[in-house]
Amino acid sequence: MVTFAVLAELKDGAARKITLEMLAEARRLAEASGSGTVALVALGPLASGEVERLASQGADRIYHVEGESLAGYAAEAHAEGVKAAVERAKPEALFIGATSQGKDLAPRVSGRLRVGLASDCTGFELKDGEWVARRPIFAGKAFAKVAWSKARPRIATVRPNTFAPLSPDPARKAQVEKLTLAKVEARARVVGFEKSEGEMLDLTEANIIVSGGRAMQGPENFDLLRKLCRVLGATLGASRAAVDAGWIDHSHQVGQTGKVVNPTVYFAIGISGAIQHLAGMSSSRTIVAINKDKDAPIFKVASYGIVGDLYQIVPLLTEEFQKALKE
Repeated sequence: MVTFAVLAELKDGAARKITLEMLAEARRLAEASGSGTVALVALGPLASGEVERLASQGADRIYHVEGESLAGYAAEAHAEGVKAAVERAKPEALFIGATSQGKDLAPRVSGRLRVGLASDCTGFELKDGEWVARRPIFAGKAFAKVAWSKARPRIATVRPNTFAPLSPDPARKAQVEKLTLAKVEARARVVGFEKSEGEMLDLTEANIIVSGGRAMQGPENFDLLRKLCRVLGATLGASRAAVDAGWIDHSHQVGQTGKVVNPTVYFAIGISGAIQHLAGMSSSRTIVAINKDKDAPIFKVASYGIVGDLYQIVPLLTEEFQKALKE
């Protein structure tokens, strides 16, 4: 029997959206294999009802690894926890979210298990009896199909917002196996997280992103975009130029040196479209560009483009969206 494993990314003991997305794809692959099962690896405390929720979203078996070292995120301890669960579950493949935490953890797990890692994957298929991953290359201008060596498990990081979570099935149940991890002396550990911009979703999980660039001219002008975000329920993003200028925190940066995002709608406002920025957002389903330069590179990838002054256009858009959402 083939097992596809998913590493849960937890926040306050609850699985984040990327976990549910990976469970959906693992479920599809398990069914495509004919006799597959889906295992979920959870590290540290789980919130009440989370086992039932994860089972309803596609997990057949849950390996819950507990231990003092897993109370907060520490790369060394989490890598050891994943290794222990993998050695127990013996999966064919292991999916890890291509999030900030996942990108930190996946190479460490790959190194400990001495197996291959395919990063930032957006698709998987069975070809000539072997699983093949699809991943963007050259700033999203092309896609590569990559395979693994014979060593198992195959490890892949999965780009957020690529797969749709399954509809919950309350009748589905999962077996739970608890593992205890001995204390790991970590050289570094995360002591806390600071949330910015109120209750906005993380960029990698957002369905709508409104990003501003150099044309914002200063930190105070990002309030225009915040108003649009509030109306649309969007998350605020920025180009590297805006971050480097000190107008907005680095946590909002989209691009090759920021976060790679895959929203349903991406607003690029006052962003020219440098290749580094395109690398982080060109896979968005719909791209709306607003720029006064009609020859800006961003228009080459935009689904819709508006040539004009953003200081006139954005307030009008905000007003019109507000009216439309009230109707």
